[in-house]
Amino acid sequence: MKYILSSLALSLLAVHAGARADDGEAKLAAWPPKITFAGGTELSLGGNLQYDAATFSGEGYAGVALEDDDAWRRQEIGLTLRRKGVYDFGATFDFQAKTWSDVALRLETKALFGRDAGKLRIGQMKLPLGFEGNTGTRHVSMMEPSLPTQAFYQGRRSGIDWAFERERYIANVGYFFESDLQGNNKGDTAAFRLAWTPRKAAGDVLHLGIAAAQERPDSEVNGLGVTVHPSVRWRAKPEATLTPYRFVDSGTLSRVDRIDRTGLEALWIRGPWSLQGEYLRQKTTRELGLPSYSADGGYVLASWLVTGESRGYSGGNVTNPKPKGHYGAVELLARYSRIDLDSDGIAGGREHNWTLGANWYITPYFKFQANYVKSDATRGALSADPSVFQLRAQMHF
Repeated sequence: MKYILSSLALSLLAVHAGARADDGEAKLAAWPPKITFAGGTELSLGGNLQYDAATFSGEGYAGVALEDDDAWRRQEIGLTLRRKGVYDFGATFDFQAKTWSDVALRLETKALFGRDAGKLRIGQMKLPLGFEGNTGTRHVSMMEPSLPTQAFYQGRRSGIDWAFERERYIANVGYFFESDLQGNNKGDTAAFRLAWTPRKAAGDVLHLGIAAAQERPDSEVNGLGVTVHPSVRWRAKPEATLTPYRFVDSGTLSRVDRIDRTGLEALWIRGPWSLQGEYLRQKTTRELGLPSYSADGGYVLASWLVTGESRGYSGGNVTNPKPKGHYGAVELLARYSRIDLDSDGIAGGREHNWTLGANWYITPYFKFQANYVKSDATRGALSADPSVFQLRAQMHF
């Protein structure tokens, strides 16, 4: 399928380059590549390319060295077929991770029933739990998710989702009954996200929300005919992807019966200033009388757009600001995050990080990011306090 997707993307570019915009034929948008057919149906190409470099200082536990590196972070290419006000179908593949991202059909209920009762979506998508987990990869403010988002966010699953938005609130409910498109993470999950939005205008946003999800993973039978019972492992990298090292790790918990996740979230945007925060918690319930395991974490993020723009907000999530000047938009950020995996007799470790960030939005399609992360972690008798400086160049459309 990934080869089909890449071939379709190249074909769209070729058609886009060679087609004419005469009356009665497809009309073309110069960039991003998009073709509008008779009747208003649109076929568009989208992408998100990110290249990272990271330099580490200090050491991990027991003097383990953290190695400098540079590599592609994401190579996402996707196609979207849309008829405004009726439906859209999108499919995106990350050629770096070799995994499918969102592959889903979304229907507008107003086109189906004559009145707006929200949007229905079926396919593979993100679960409705929190800000960072649901923020689009091209719109992230910091280069990597915070510690609790890495550890506790469930990721993508296949199922059905309903989203309903009004001026003062947002409701999002989903039921996910299949594994992801890689064939992993089998089981059922029910999830919801509710938010009160008393202020929701450009540059003036207040969003207060709660979310919860209950996952019931399934057993599998391997190639030898042996039943493999569900297990889970909670862990997080030090907010830098270009290292395999993790300071906090619960280890593998076997015979999992149920996983309950809960979250609280808040966002305030006022002109060039904004504050964003989340608290996330999970509880793992196990079979055969094995002890349950709970863990939690949270973060607070502050942002200032030096050049006067505002962070965007759409559909309950933040988006990139739109540069106003010829030299783009400049944003300064700071984030504090923490996680505690020491619980119920398991020494998974504790960590808290300070991150300073700077973003340069050169155009609506080009972005540079810089992050400096200072970590402080303990696990049992071990401790570590390394730091990392990382850069990212991003093109998205």
